[in-house]
Amino acid sequence: MKVGLLTREYPPDVHGGAGAHVEFLARELRALADLEVHCWGDGEAEGVLRHRPAAQLAGADGALRAFSVDLAMTAELAGRELVHSHTWYASLAGHLAKLLYGIPHVLTAHSLEPPRPRAGSDGGHPLARWAERTAIESADAVIAVSARMREDILAAHPSLDPAMVRLIRGGVDTLLYRPDHETDALERIGLDPRRPYVLHVGRAAPRKGLPHLLRAARAFDPRAQLVICAGPPGTEGIAELVEELERVRDGVHWVPGTLPRSRLIQLLTHASVFVCPSTHEPLGMVNLEAMACGTAVVASAVGGIPEVVDDGTTGLLVPYDAHHPEVFESGLTQAVNRVLDDPGDAARMGAAGRRRAVRDFGWDQAAKRTYELYEEVLARV
Repeated sequence: MKVGLLTREYPPDVHGGAGAHVEFLARELRALADLEVHCWGDGEAEGVLRHRPAAQLAGADGALRAFSVDLAMTAELAGRELVHSHTWYASLAGHLAKLLYGIPHVLTAHSLEPPRPRAGSDGGHPLARWAERTAIESADAVIAVSARMREDILAAHPSLDPAMVRLIRGGVDTLLYRPDHETDALERIGLDPRRPYVLHVGRAAPRKGLPHLLRAARAFDPRAQLVICAGPPGTEGIAELVEELERVRDGVHWVPGTLPRSRLIQLLTHASVFVCPSTHEPLGMVNLEAMACGTAVVASAVGGIPEVVDDGTTGLLVPYDAHHPEVFESGLTQAVNRVLDDPGDAARMGAAGRRRAVRDFGWDQAAKRTYELYEEVLARV
């Protein structure tokens, strides 16, 4: 089967969960299909075609630039038997290939564009919403990465046949993400080896909830250090919150940019607790990565996170209420301090998380179910 996999992010340019999803899914699918990846970027590699926005659109609206990439992808998809797109950045290419070449289009929805623009976000763009809606409602199958995501898709697109929306969760490579007890990554950022540390990894985007974490951290156990791996703290008042936090506690370490995976795995391994304070999260793969490294997780009980983090077994879930953020932040503080106060229980949750990641979230399982869906779709078109 000749499959075109369409995505914005692909190694070495992976910055979020959707990109990591495509990276590992593609690796497993190559053993099952003749796979050709189309992504954004420069250069070429075997089985990977990279596309850039049209030069004439430099400085134009971002959605128009994305559409120019979709057109370039579509032009190169002749001869494929099926296309599979990820995120709205590539879904229009999948839809156009379906129309132009008469081939089925499978779409994975990692999130949904909001019905209105979000403050501080590039989401909610009218052209992005149009592309996403058109592609989803015309696709031959839609994959949801969590049960909650499936509910959201069906609620946002009531014309869809529920049988067309399939649940195939993302996964984690538990051979790659596994405990690494080396310490050079910790030494690089100046961590005190005698003190425990709380770790957060994520983009400095509004829905990742970083301001909530920074406020909650004021009352974390003073023995603990805080390590934040995120983009530069220059938006949403984050820099000011960091400065306020540093005035009331020491041991705050901000690690900007994207860390090499080997260093990230070390940080995940040695953390006393990993914290995910997201206000919206379709699945939350970073929690799986922490679990695979044997670390207890404290996370907000939103989106698909409760399908990953087993409350009380692999970590602790904190209810999120947008109308009472102070209650959420207090809950984060209490949960983190509970884990810090009982290293034995933290180790038990970490070990349980590792077992759950190995047992339930293998990429081989996700790829097998995805390929079976391809076969089903081809059989009925």
